[in-house]
Amino acid sequence: MGSTLQETKSAITLRGSAEIISEFLDYGVNSILFQRGIYSSETFNAEQKYGLTILKSADDKVKDFLQNVLEQTKEWIASRKIQKISMIICNADTKEVLECWDFKLQVEKNDIPEGETEVVGHKDVKVIQNEIRDVIRQITGCVTFLPMLDCPCSFDLQVYTDSNCDVPEGWEESAPKIIDNCQELKMRSFSTSVHTVDTAVCYKLNM
Repeated sequence: MGSTLQETKSAITLRGSAEIISEFLDYGVNSILFQRGIYSSETFNAEQKYGLTILKSADDKVKDFLQNVLEQTKEWIASRKIQKISMIICNADTKEVLECWDFKLQVEKNDIPEGETEVVGHKDVKVIQNEIRDVIRQITGCVTFLPMLDCPCSFDLQVYTDSNCDVPEGWEESAPKIIDNCQELKMRSFSTSVHTVDTAVCYKLNM
């Protein structure tokens, strides 16, 4: 009985993997917003997650925007129609792109039947959360390496999907954002046993 329970606990479905990744993106994007000073620190509340204290925006507009994008993103991840999510930080006045945080997704198993939603991977959830914790720590720590953002900034999310995806009403198609004279900093990956997520930030030098 104990063995059966343990196996069930560590079973990861395609949708379960999408849920884990969507939650990571929520905490990751919020952490970047706080660490990079995109909004006033007074508009963030502390939450405990992955064994860390993570600051999340309490601004209703930010919360609604992230919920809208990440709910749709979760569906696309579960249907294997997404390759990358990018968080773009721009100069609010000139619209110049200053940073691009890339979260690249790879499906670890390419033989999953179309429409499959049952168990497709096995990994202890605590191990996955520990790996995510290490990524969040790196996001927090890398602020010391990045140039200061000494101008008012805005952010947006770009979702790179398959060409046959239906774009929801209110969404706009846009070209990839390019940073001239940029440097890339790669971080740790984490795996759900269904997807691997690689995180990296490209930033503009000599701002």
